[in-house]
Amino acid sequence: MTSSDFAGILFDKDGTLLDFSRTWDAWAKAFLTRLADNADHARELGDAVGYDLAAGRFAPHSVVIAGTPMEVARALERHLPGKSLPQIVNLMNEEAARAPQVEAVPLRPLLEHLRDRGLRLGVATNDAEAPAHAHLRAAGVAEIFDFIAGFDSGYGGKPAPGQLLAFADAMGLAPDRCIMVGDSRHDLLAGRAAGFTTVGVLTGYAVAEDLADLADAVLPDIGHMPDWLTTRNEAPTPR
Repeated sequence: MTSSDFAGILFDKDGTLLDFSRTWDAWAKAFLTRLADNADHARELGDAVGYDLAAGRFAPHSVVIAGTPMEVARALERHLPGKSLPQIVNLMNEEAARAPQVEAVPLRPLLEHLRDRGLRLGVATNDAEAPAHAHLRAAGVAEIFDFIAGFDSGYGGKPAPGQLLAFADAMGLAPDRCIMVGDSRHDLLAGRAAGFTTVGVLTGYAVAEDLADLADAVLPDIGHMPDWLTTRNEAPTPR
């Protein structure tokens, strides 16, 4: 397939559109400290979700990186007696919506360029839908997207393919005309399950070797998408 055959690109949010470490590392330290009763409790909460409070950094295996807010809340629940799962999820969503976002690359010119090439654009995140809209509005790009889905939008979360198939259906596109772009194996597993072409990016915690077996391409960041699409378009068609 050449890039001229592609008609839609679905992006993950955190670690793909937004630089994960520069967006969430410092915010998580402040959030967990506010949530905790004391310093020891804050370290306990950090350990529960794979966050090193002293270093101010998530571990590569952290549930926060690719998990849903409900999965993160389950990891925290036994360390927060008196708070229910819905309360923890609501608190995380409210706090996350206010987190300052750092773009992986300047988003608006890139997304406008892709849209001008005739591509339909969407976001599929394991974050909740409301914070996702808030983050994209804060970045000044929400209106560029034709489709935005969170884990709570009714399609499930990644690595299941529901969000991806919903995007293809909403855009009236066959899955093999769509690309899933993400920074985690969850993103690429969802892409493979949905029949999308898969592109990994390195603006999360994964390194190229973590993504290579599931990706049709691994790029440093989404800013390389236009050149990759052009290269695909110029590649000779196999006989």
